[in-house]
Amino acid sequence: MQKKQKYNSALEEKKGIPSPEITDDSAISKVVSKRKKQPSARDLIKGILDGNITSLSRAITLVESKNPKHLEKANTIIKGCLPYANNSVRIGVTGVPGVGKSTFIEALGKHLISLNKKIAVLAVDPSSSITKGSILGDKTRMADLVKEPNAYIRPSASGDSLGGVARKTRETIILCEAAGFDTIIIETVGVGQSETTVHSMVDFFLLLKLSGAGDELQGIKRGIIEMADAIVINKADGDNVKRAKLAKVEFARALHLYPEKESSWSPPVSLCSALNNEGIEDVWHMIMEYLIMTKNNNFFTKKRQEQNKFWLLQTIEGQLKFDFFNNKIIKPELQKQLKLIEDNKTTPFAAAEYLLKLI
Repeated sequence: MQKKQKYNSALEEKKGIPSPEITDDSAISKVVSKRKKQPSARDLIKGILDGNITSLSRAITLVESKNPKHLEKANTIIKGCLPYANNSVRIGVTGVPGVGKSTFIEALGKHLISLNKKIAVLAVDPSSSITKGSILGDKTRMADLVKEPNAYIRPSASGDSLGGVARKTRETIILCEAAGFDTIIIETVGVGQSETTVHSMVDFFLLLKLSGAGDELQGIKRGIIEMADAIVINKADGDNVKRAKLAKVEFARALHLYPEKESSWSPPVSLCSALNNEGIEDVWHMIMEYLIMTKNNNFFTKKRQEQNKFWLLQTIEGQLKFDFFNNKIIKPELQKQLKLIEDNKTTPFAAAEYLLKLI
């Protein structure tokens, strides 16, 4: 009789290699506890002032956090960095998706680095409706700039903040300035939200446009063009050069229809090809001309003072809103009022009046 052959199961468990001593429970707990230990506010301030990027990133994460426990530490860091801030040029860049904002910023950033400047790019990405996180990833779209030691790119999810601007971008600017970055570039989402918030935190507001988009004659969106300090028509290369030159003429005509700016600056229209690195140097010269002019006529200082007043009121408004919705009395009562509204037993206005009277 033939002996039956024995087959080993693929699921058969084999004796493994014993763990080395270094991975015993005590060693693991030491490593975990070391990782969990967070630097103090004083350590982060020192690191930021020394130009340490890790300290800067950690501090920005605290500033952006919605955790109330992080608020006090973040405020301490901002207060410690404030005396070393306000010494940069702040540039806002906006435009519709596809206009080439990231390519333009990368080209401009590399040009500025060649002039021995330190660049911080605060790129505000659209938020995922599911994870609330950043979905475009500007670091992957500025692959060359991110390698530069004198450049720092911080993508932040726009969340539900006005104009697609990250909730704490204003404070992040202060931290970047304290870390030694002399040029701060803020890239907006550019998907139709109000750009007022970006305009309220920058010295120069740049609008990127495409030729042939069909909005030259109507002067784009009136609110945005009124805020723009310059219009730059990107992708002026190849077969698109002729259309770009025509668009430049149309935009220049449209700008003449707007009232004179308080700064006495007349917004110019220029062409560039960020992809081919053409016209980037001209854009920077234009920005420098604006800065020289506005500093000489004191508009630069006046604008920053107005921005600080605006942000004082915005901060008070934001804190009042936060305190209201996190009030222990309001939280359960709000749910009751929402249910009453759903059942048509009260109106939104009556519910709001009732909730406000509770505090």
